[in-house]
Amino acid sequence: MTNFRAVVVDKAESGQTVEMRSVDDAFLMEGDVTLRVTRSTVNYKDGLAITGKSPVVRRFPMIPGIDMAGVVEHSSNPGFKPGDEVILNGFGVGETHLGAYAERARVKGDWLLHKPEGLSAAECMAVGTAGYTAMLAVIALEKHGLKPSDGPVLVTGAAGGVGSVAVALLSKLGWHVVASTGRASEADYLKTLGAAEIIDRNELSAPGRPLAKERWAAGVDSVGSHTLVNALAQTKYRGAIAACGLAQGMDLPGSVAPFILRGVSLLGIDSVYQPKPVREEAWKRLAQDLDRAKLAAITTTVPFDAVIETARGILDGKIRGRVVVEIG
Repeated sequence: MTNFRAVVVDKAESGQTVEMRSVDDAFLMEGDVTLRVTRSTVNYKDGLAITGKSPVVRRFPMIPGIDMAGVVEHSSNPGFKPGDEVILNGFGVGETHLGAYAERARVKGDWLLHKPEGLSAAECMAVGTAGYTAMLAVIALEKHGLKPSDGPVLVTGAAGGVGSVAVALLSKLGWHVVASTGRASEADYLKTLGAAEIIDRNELSAPGRPLAKERWAAGVDSVGSHTLVNALAQTKYRGAIAACGLAQGMDLPGSVAPFILRGVSLLGIDSVYQPKPVREEAWKRLAQDLDRAKLAAITTTVPFDAVIETARGILDGKIRGRVVVEIG
């Protein structure tokens, strides 16, 4: 048996507990590929899992961490062999299947991708689920037929993980990016990423009118609730908003007016269970379209020992951009 360190979330009479502790291979779940985990990242969902502020974890005990990069140690899956560098996003890892905040993991090979050509393992985790989700949203807007010449694009929660990568991607692709944030101090940071305009999130976060003045042709929203409703109400005729988050709430307290009077579309973005060809396309585009210097500028690296504190900080709005966790 190999002993290794892992962050373990469990239930107690007093509520949810979380600690770094030593476990062994017998603790791991079934899977046909065993990895030495080298890096992970901290997403908003990881913060929810570690703090228990939302019922993200559906099995106890659980090792959180929804993103991992690692090296294959053992495999009975024909697609992978020892020594392969791989990445994983989604598929319930860190929620229903033991996740990335451990020095070892055992998963299904069907969930894995070979590390994308042109990106290091650290860069893949700097992208993580947040950046991968942002890319899925950009692709969805493009497949809807929208292009930079149609008008500005809104990015809500712009200083967060999804938002930061979305701003960087969209600006490089030629869009006029309107970045919405509640942190005025991040204006220079967002402009460095390529934002052309900065607006205060308060313009969108309170209840608004069913239809308002048309301001943007497209949008990437990671906030939900009133913010998403107001984004839709200010979207141009036949525009679209790609929705991928719920930082403000899961509710949609709005009207059908944008849909039936302006032909606006709401595009739902699922990053967890996308089929392999879609995942491969998104990662290929990230390697092609994401400015490495901007990725480095939005990324902070922390040691494994700091992951619990960092996950708590992301819910308190203390984290901007992306965080890479060095595990092994």
